[in-house]
Amino acid sequence: MDVAYDGTAFSGWARQPGRRTVQAELEDGLATVLRRPVRLTVAGRTDTGVHATGQVVHADVPRALWEEHRARLVRRLRGVLPPDVAVPTVSEAPAGFDARFAALARHYRYRLTDADGGPPPLRRADTVGWPRRVDAAAMDAAAGLLLGQHDFAAFCRRREGATTIRVLLDLGVERDGDLVTVRASADAFCHSMVRSLVGALLAVGEGRREPGWPAQLLTRRVRADEVVVAPPGGLTLVRVDYPADADLAARVERTRALRS
Repeated sequence: MDVAYDGTAFSGWARQPGRRTVQAELEDGLATVLRRPVRLTVAGRTDTGVHATGQVVHADVPRALWEEHRARLVRRLRGVLPPDVAVPTVSEAPAGFDARFAALARHYRYRLTDADGGPPPLRRADTVGWPRRVDAAAMDAAAGLLLGQHDFAAFCRRREGATTIRVLLDLGVERDGDLVTVRASADAFCHSMVRSLVGALLAVGEGRREPGWPAQLLTRRVRADEVVVAPPGGLTLVRVDYPADADLAARVERTRALRS
């Protein structure tokens, strides 16, 4: 299932008691349509307030149930899901597919504007209004120094037993008028990593830090308290990449060994 959502009113992806989450809304909607409980596996858990236009999830259901509902599932989900969650497509997954462990890369975009008037009203949900002008070229130079495989512990909220070593495939900053966009792609991201990277780049963009400063933090093995986490509203998961069908099982096996 491809999933899109406006994360503004959600406490992130993962189901939590007493909180509104994307997972809960989607699983409850599927249970209503399919008339049985459904458990979803997601490509990447997003934090509170973070959006998605290209999220991917999978669920295991009996084939008879799938055949019964496949032709009308997208339309029926539209009727039960809230307006800030959408499922544009549903398809049968190839053998060996796993939304989380088969993923090759996750791609994010962070949007901010340093215009005096703030973000355009129609983009206020996914574009952060930044109060100071930033040097996008300096931010881009700093971003390039972070590429590759590193221990990103300085930029992550550590989870017990989880590795903070990641392969940062792309990190760049572009300006278009008053709009500044940070693109970030990696094999996977640890908790708060993208927004922490954006926060470090913004310190460079404001002239408070030199372009080499974010890369210097890669020597840390604990989170760097001086890195401010950027607000969640500017961040959107835009795409998840997967290997060819024949390579899915091998990818899942390799990733499970690293991440589970």
